[in-house]
Amino acid sequence: MQIPRLHPDTIEEVKLRADIVDVVSEYVVLRKRGKDFVGLCPFHDEKSPSFTVSQTKQMYYCFGCQAGGNAIKFVMELGKRSFADVVLDLARRYQVPVQTLEPEQRQELQRQLSLREQLYEVLASSAQFYQHALRQSQGQQALQYLQSNRQFKEETIQQFGLGYAPAGWETLYRYLVEDKHYPAQILEKAGLIKPRKEGGGYYDVFRDRLMIPIRDVQGRVIAFGGRTLTDEQPKYLNSPETELFSKGETLFALDQAKGGISQLDQAVVVEGYFDAIALHAAGINNAVASLGTALSLEQVRLILRYTESKQLVLNFDADKAGTNAAERAIGEIAELAYKGEVQLKILNLPDGKDADEYLHSHTPEDYGELLKNAPLWLDWQIQQIIQDRDLKQATDFQQVTQQIVKLLKNIANSDTRNYYVSYCAEILSLGDTRLIPLRVENLLTQIAPPPATYSKPVSARKAWGSSKSPLPTPHSPLPTERSLLEHAEALLLRIYLHCPEQRQLIIDELEERDLQFSLSHHRFLWQQILEISSVDGETKNLASSPDLISRLQDQFLEFGSEMGLISHLFHVDEKNQKEILRTPQVVQAAIACMDLVMLEKRYRHFLELWQQTDPEAEPERYQSYYQAFYAEKIKLQQIDRQRLFSITELL
Repeated sequence: MQIPRLHPDTIEEVKLRADIVDVVSEYVVLRKRGKDFVGLCPFHDEKSPSFTVSQTKQMYYCFGCQAGGNAIKFVMELGKRSFADVVLDLARRYQVPVQTLEPEQRQELQRQLSLREQLYEVLASSAQFYQHALRQSQGQQALQYLQSNRQFKEETIQQFGLGYAPAGWETLYRYLVEDKHYPAQILEKAGLIKPRKEGGGYYDVFRDRLMIPIRDVQGRVIAFGGRTLTDEQPKYLNSPETELFSKGETLFALDQAKGGISQLDQAVVVEGYFDAIALHAAGINNAVASLGTALSLEQVRLILRYTESKQLVLNFDADKAGTNAAERAIGEIAELAYKGEVQLKILNLPDGKDADEYLHSHTPEDYGELLKNAPLWLDWQIQQIIQDRDLKQATDFQQVTQQIVKLLKNIANSDTRNYYVSYCAEILSLGDTRLIPLRVENLLTQIAPPPATYSKPVSARKAWGSSKSPLPTPHSPLPTERSLLEHAEALLLRIYLHCPEQRQLIIDELEERDLQFSLSHHRFLWQQILEISSVDGETKNLASSPDLISRLQDQFLEFGSEMGLISHLFHVDEKNQKEILRTPQVVQAAIACMDLVMLEKRYRHFLELWQQTDPEAEPERYQSYYQAFYAEKIKLQQIDRQRLFSITELL
């Protein structure tokens, strides 16, 4: 149905009242930077914030995708909604009286507006009714269950608005329709009553159940979950899909958890209502529940609005049912996790317990420690593959290898995939480090990555074949020189940015070996670092500077195109976290690989000059080039034994 044209006064009043920081914060985690706010752009994928919001100008702008506008346009673009629909929604939110240009259409407009408003109102009244019933004699069993079985305090019961639905077939119906005079059709649309199949009339959907209100992000009741107090099935009964409630787009307790998620930069997802409530009661206020379904992309995107680093922990039981639940909950988000767009972890609690049960016998600090040590989801998947397997047995070894290869093939991000190739090679080597390079090569062969990622380079050593003293050929195919050098340089810069304690080591190694960053975008970043250090006085001062990343990101405004090539280095994903934990070994490996590539370049350069020089016409130059490339050859032979180790570390 077409929405009538809105009066300009209404539009202007909405623009005045709708604060853009308030509106955008519903969807994006914003951080204060100077007089403005910054965050990750919701209109395109990025790993470092380029999205700015100006409260003084009431405007937003993204330096990455050039999206910009006011609060109305932001909601329109994000939700793909019409101008009038967004203005009406904001008008309701900020209590702006709505006027239209056609007076005769005001009644129809009011009807459209009032439907959702009536649903919100009748659901709020229902929640109050259930809370009141919990305190009556008929609700004593439910109240005792909450206090004794669940060990919830009064403040927790009130915080989540827990209640009780009486056992009668028409108790809620009579209260809302006969006493409060709500239309029965509104109750039906809200999912509170159903029409009888015979004889006419309605009956309550929820009867003799402990009631848990389900709220939207703004804290408005949109549905209910009801737990039986008897052996009735189903144990949990949710409201049906309505105008306000979509199970696949809603997360229980998100209204309570969004602040904690933003503050801790991490979201915890549990299965049940009471798990989430118990965590909040214990002071762990970044927990939500998935309403018992596999997580949908919509639910994940809803959570990730509030965490800048996209950290998501799935907390399920450690038993077989819990493992299956974790696999099911991963659902559609596996693709995001494989791409590294979600930092996904899996927490299985010991003894087959859920979060609520665990907190009955353990402290919140115990839970926090388990949360801190929860494995990344790929590590968890690998552990599931090798669990109860004897890798010394040929059959188990073969089956495990096949499953690992299948898992590795799904990893889209080459850096992450290469790291897990090395990790799995260590597992399959059973502690024999001599076998790691062989296992790496075997896995890479089975994964069959694109030639652009792993190909045999044109080796300078083959050119030596025409000379009198041949060089040894490579033991096995290497990554291309470009990919090896780019990965090594990027890794070194990322460690420098995120590990202040390693900065002086990196500076010393580069100076000692006289190494420079070869790729232009890496050289640009290093120059920016050096420029900041010159302002600070000395490079050593910079090595302990805690705000280096923030100061470099400020350069985005001046060098947008250049910084775009290296902005990913400001973010740490699953693989990067693992690498950083292994410094300074990884620093040494990265330096060695940079050194190796540079030696290969110099070797080829002097070899080519030597081959192009006439020994009779220019004997001195001929001899000089020979000595130069021979010296590089000796250096290559000296570090050749480190070659596979360095590449394995970087993979």
